[in-house]
Amino acid sequence: MPAARLRSPEGLARATVALLGLVVAADLFAMWTGVLEIRVAGDILNGINDDAALRRGERSHLLHETSRVAQALTLLATAAVFLCWFHRVRVNAEVFDPSRHSKSRGWAVGGWFCPVVNLWFPRRVTLDVWDASARWADRPGHGLVNSWWTLWIVALLADRAAEWRYDTARGALGWRDALHRLLVADALDAAAAVLAVLVVLKLTRMQRDRALAGPGFVTTLG
Repeated sequence: MPAARLRSPEGLARATVALLGLVVAADLFAMWTGVLEIRVAGDILNGINDDAALRRGERSHLLHETSRVAQALTLLATAAVFLCWFHRVRVNAEVFDPSRHSKSRGWAVGGWFCPVVNLWFPRRVTLDVWDASARWADRPGHGLVNSWWTLWIVALLADRAAEWRYDTARGALGWRDALHRLLVADALDAAAAVLAVLVVLKLTRMQRDRALAGPGFVTTLG
């Protein structure tokens, strides 16, 4: 494994924050289209089936499907850039304090893809990076990281459950129930993305401050 070398995470952090903003926007778009679909389900349950109702149904369904595609694309793009940023801050943290890491740097990426362990390994890596990156005189607690991780896991599980309910829904009543579940899952995902932005900004700032304050570090963090 090559020796750790300090490199600026700020460009990747800016890109990650921008993409997380798109994730929030896609979630809000999906919530809006979900509300439109719920109204269509209400029309069906109330026996409203005139031409105007049919047009509303076709439009809302097209918008809802578009929103799901937008969510998938923004998630993929964000995940790719986030992992680049995450790996870089993990390597930087090894320069700051090589003794503080319980997981090798490969887990900064691999930990997200291994079943079961991906429920806690990325959090553990984040906490190790967090502690190694903080200056001794200013060590923040883990509340922000723990809040982000907890909400992300809850949002992930809620989305899986909602998607299953949506795919297996029968009748307008079951469909409306599934749409309500998707609304909740999308709201949780948007909130988790906001907390992720705060984590990225805070950790990037911590590494900048540590690099500028630490003796002997040659850095391009400008």
